[in-house]
Amino acid sequence: MATRAFLPPAMVPLVLLLVLPLSVLAAAAGEEFPRDGRVLELDESNFEAALGAIDFLFVDFYAPWCGHCKRLAPELDEAAPVLAGLAEPIVVAKVNADKYRKLGSKYGVDGFPTLMLFIHGVPIEYTGSRKADQVIRNLKKFVAPDVSVLDSDSAIKNFVENAGASFPIFLGFGVNQSLIAEYGRKYKKRAWFAVAKDFSEDMMVAYDFDKVPTLVAIHPKYKEQSLFYGPFEGNFLEDFVRQSLLPLTVPINTETLKMLNDDERKVVLAILEDDSNENSAQLVKVLRSAANANRDLVFGYVGVKQWEEFVETFDISKSSQLPKLLVWDRNEEYELVDGSERLEEGDQASQISQFLEGYRAGRTTKKKVSGPSFMGFLNSLVSLNSLYILMFVVALLAVMVYFAGQDDTPQPRRVHEE
Repeated sequence: MATRAFLPPAMVPLVLLLVLPLSVLAAAAGEEFPRDGRVLELDESNFEAALGAIDFLFVDFYAPWCGHCKRLAPELDEAAPVLAGLAEPIVVAKVNADKYRKLGSKYGVDGFPTLMLFIHGVPIEYTGSRKADQVIRNLKKFVAPDVSVLDSDSAIKNFVENAGASFPIFLGFGVNQSLIAEYGRKYKKRAWFAVAKDFSEDMMVAYDFDKVPTLVAIHPKYKEQSLFYGPFEGNFLEDFVRQSLLPLTVPINTETLKMLNDDERKVVLAILEDDSNENSAQLVKVLRSAANANRDLVFGYVGVKQWEEFVETFDISKSSQLPKLLVWDRNEEYELVDGSERLEEGDQASQISQFLEGYRAGRTTKKKVSGPSFMGFLNSLVSLNSLYILMFVVALLAVMVYFAGQDDTPQPRRVHEE
C-alpha cells in the first residue's frame, strides 16, 4: 500500500516562498506577446518578460492625467501597425508610469511622456518628433544595419526606395565596407549607408559616376547628388560625409535650423522675396553650383514671404531691395560683403563668385542680429495670442507650485513637452 509523505507544517511557508517565484518566472517566460500591430499595455508583472521576448520594443511611459500623453496615444496607435510590419519588427507598448512608479524609476522616468526604444533589452531614450509618420521614419533608422551590403542592381534600387526621402543616403560603389562602417555607426540616426558589392554599368549611368571606388551622397528630398572619388583616408572621407548630411542648398525653416545646430560651418544666406517663384528657383541652381565648389560653407536661402520674422533679425523687410547675400555664423552675428550685398539682374553666378572672393579676403562689415537670435524662431512657432496664453499658464503653475509647497503632499513629476 502506497504511503503519502506530508511536509511538517512549519516547512510549508518556506516551500511556498521557493516555489511561487519559480512559477511566476515560468509564467512570464511562457507569456506570449502579440505582434499584430496593437499597442501593448505592460506593467510590473510582465515588463521584463516583454524585454526578453521582443528584440525591438518601443515604450511610452505615460500618466493618465498628462495632456501630452493623451495627444500622443493616437499617434502611436497609427504608427504601431507600420512598425510591426518592418523587416525588423518594432513592437509598441505603453506603461502607466504614474501607477507603476518603481518600474518608471528603474529606467529614469522623471516626466511624461518618456519614450524609450529597447534594443535587445538596452534602453535608448527617444526625443524625436511624436507625429506618427516621424516616429516611423526615425525608428526605422534605429533598427537598420549600420551599413547595408547590396549585391545586385535590384538590391540597390530596393534599398534606395525603402530608405525614402527623409534622410540622406550614402552609397559606396566598390568601396570597402570597413572604410565607412565607422561613419555608419556615428551618423546612424541621420543618414542611410550601404555598399554595393556587385552592380552593372546601368548603375554607373544612373548615379553619374565613371570610376570606382566612388561614394555617392543622395538627398532624395531635394533631388541632389554629390560624388566622392577619394582619397578614402585621413579626414577627407569624414569631411565629405559630415558636409553631405545637409543638402548643397538648404531651405531655411524650423526643421533645417535644428539640423544646422549640428554643423559648425558658417551659412551663406540668400534672402529672397519669395523662395517659391521661378526666379528664386533659378538662383538656387546657381547657389548649388557655388556650394559644390565651397564645401567649407553652408549655402541657404529663405523668402521674406515664407518667414518674415526670421528675415527681420537681419534688418531686412518686405520693402528691402532683394535678393541679398550675407554670411551668418548661425548665432548672433552676420557679415555683409562690401559692395556685394545685393544681387542684381544678369550674371548672378559671377556676382556670387565676387561675393565669396570678398568674404574670403575679409572685405566685410560685421553686424549683430536685431534682438535675441532665437526670437524669430520662437515667433514663427508661437503666435502672439498663444504666447500670452503660455505666459498665463506659467504664472498659474507658479501659483499652484507655491501653494502646493505649503504642505507635505508629494509633487507630480514634470510633463515632457515636444
